[in-house]
Amino acid sequence: MYKFLVVIERAPGSFSAYSPDLPGCVATGETREEVEANMYEAIKLHTEGLREDGLPTPEGKGAIGPNFVAGTSPI
Repeated sequence: MYKFLVVIERAPGSFSAYSPDLPGCVATGETREEVEANMYEAIKLHTEGLREDGLPTPEGKGAIGPNFVAGTSPI
C-alpha cells in the first residue's frame, strides 16, 4: 500500500488537487468531497499506468508541515 501527499486548493467555484509525489497527477471537483474522490481515482489510474509501463511506483515522500497564518507568529 502506498501513501501520497495530496494538496487541495480552493478556486472560485471549484477545488483542485495534485500530488507532489506523482507529477502530472491532478484532479478537480465542484466540492471538496468530489475532488477527493476524483483524486483517489486519478492516483489509482496513474499508478496502474506506471505499472503497465513497467515503471516503478514512487515512494510517497511528501510531508505535512505546520500551518501558518499570515500576520501571526509561528512561536
